[in-house]
This record gives sequence, structure tokens and C-alpha cells, in this order.
Amino acid sequence: MIEIPSKLEDQLFDLFFLEQKMKPLGYVIGGNWDYDSGSFDYKMDDEVGYQFLRLPFEAVNGQLDADNVTVKFKRPFLLSHKYQIGLDDDVHVGNFSSAFNQFQEPQDKDATFPAKYIDNGKRLVKELETLLINEQK
Repeated sequence: MIEIPSKLEDQLFDLFFLEQKMKPLGYVIGGNWDYDSGSFDYKMDDEVGYQFLRLPFEAVNGQLDADNVTVKFKRPFLLSHKYQIGLDDDVHVGNFSSAFNQFQEPQDKDATFPAKYIDNGKRLVKELETLLINEQK
């Protein structure tokens, strides 16, 4: 994991505003959200596993599934997940559960982040700072 200090940290935004601005750029709300925190993820590559920029946030007035929720960004970071090649030896499932659980556990969920993507990640954060902070005013 590589943290990227940003002007977005501790800034407050309407979640709907963020979705309208960030989703067309390729950001998605990460699947690990809960009712008071989540993240926007940008997949940078999927060479060996995948590398992405994550922008974590927390709800400051209500829950994420509510209308008009305001969120506060935390520090963005770059993260790499490296998946196993081949079959997952620890899976013991039947036909029914395999329809829902098709993915292997990561070989290294905190894999070293490839240096060639670090500058790109920093550039993406700067672009979001410009877009979101200027648009919010």
C-alpha cells in the first residue's frame, strides 16, 4: 500500500455529487462499503492480479444508503492484489454456493505496488483534486 497525501483529505462532499463526477471517469464504489464508510476505486491495471487507486471516505451525516449523505475523504492510496494461479485448494462448496462464490482468495492481498504505476496514481489524485475542489465551490 502506498499512501498519497492529498488536498481531498478531510474535505466534505455530497456522495451523489461524487458519483456524478467520478463514475464517468472510471471510478466505482468499492464492494467493501458498509453503512458508514466506503471507497471509490479506480482500476489502473490487471497485469498480475490488479492495481488500483482507492479513495476511502466516511459518512458524516447519516448512512451511505440514505439520500443527501455527506462524506469526508480520507487519505488516498495505491493498492495491489495478486491472485493465485490455478485452483483454490481451500474451497469446499456445492453447486449452489459456487454460483455465488466464484473468486479465489488473493495470493497476496497487500502485494508490492509496481513502481511504474505510482506516478500515474499521483496524477489521478491531482486531477480529482482539481475537478472536485473547483466544482464544489
